[in-house]
Amino acid sequence: MVTLEDIRNAKENIADFVHRTPLFSSTLLSSLAGKELYFKAECLQKSGSFKPRGATNKIKSVVGQDISGVITASSGNHGQGTAYVAGRLGIPSVIVVPEGAPAAKINAARSYGGEVIVGGDFNKPDEILKRVLDMAQERNLAPIHPFDDPLVIAGQGTIGLEILEDLPDVDVVIVPVGGGGLLSGVATALKLSKPSVKVFGVGPQGACSMCNSFREKKLVQVQDMPETLADGLRASLAGELTLQHTLEYVDDVVTVSDDELIDAMRLLWTRLKLVVEPSGAASFAVVNSGKVVIPDDSKVVCVLSGGNVDFSKIVKYLAA
Repeated sequence: MVTLEDIRNAKENIADFVHRTPLFSSTLLSSLAGKELYFKAECLQKSGSFKPRGATNKIKSVVGQDISGVITASSGNHGQGTAYVAGRLGIPSVIVVPEGAPAAKINAARSYGGEVIVGGDFNKPDEILKRVLDMAQERNLAPIHPFDDPLVIAGQGTIGLEILEDLPDVDVVIVPVGGGGLLSGVATALKLSKPSVKVFGVGPQGACSMCNSFREKKLVQVQDMPETLADGLRASLAGELTLQHTLEYVDDVVTVSDDELIDAMRLLWTRLKLVVEPSGAASFAVVNSGKVVIPDDSKVVCVLSGGNVDFSKIVKYLAA
């Protein structure tokens, strides 16, 4: 299990590679929700999402080894984060993305110097992972798991430490979840520092392995993955390590619909003036739709995990 000391060490390790993102508040959104709301703006992070935190902590651990670069699988944000960090460290990166991954995120990974290889099915993560591991061996590349790795989890957990520094009396933290690296890291940091904090995970309706796995207390794969605007959270299978941490430290995992994501995005864009992607807006969508019961006097932090929007797909939804 990842420890609080691991996360504190990660905070020092990644400091030169990431932003310490701000915690915003909104009087209007708080009034509408009946809660004191705060927003951890990881949408303003390097590469547009929280992913460089874990990627930095992991990739730095392989620097100096006899490797030709790093390789990972990603639907988008992790690929960008990996390419960004590898570029900063001066090592090559290979990003394997499944068919249907957003073009904007693929292009961004390439812009950071990553070699992007498109191929594979969202619904067959084992096949994609095998391809990554085979290529890693063939090309002498170090594999960087997008979420199920203790160094990645510890890196993502640094967000929890920052929340506590900025809002020591926080009562509730809501975190988007796909494979579970972000949720398990933040929950570990929070619960080991302040056990009274309630932590909720949120994924896309019908496409959240972690929600099903949390209920069953074992890994449950989503078959025939449905389409969702929250492409960054679309995970057919969570991780063994991330599930272990989620069962230990998370109070509940729920899901939201695409319509609820759109409503949340629209409010965040118009009221906070923050460009937040559907996956990143999932945390606020939970509050806005009343999916979890939160006492009215609570101080609630919504982690806005990313802002890499595919405008060709999103604008028509927001304009409706």
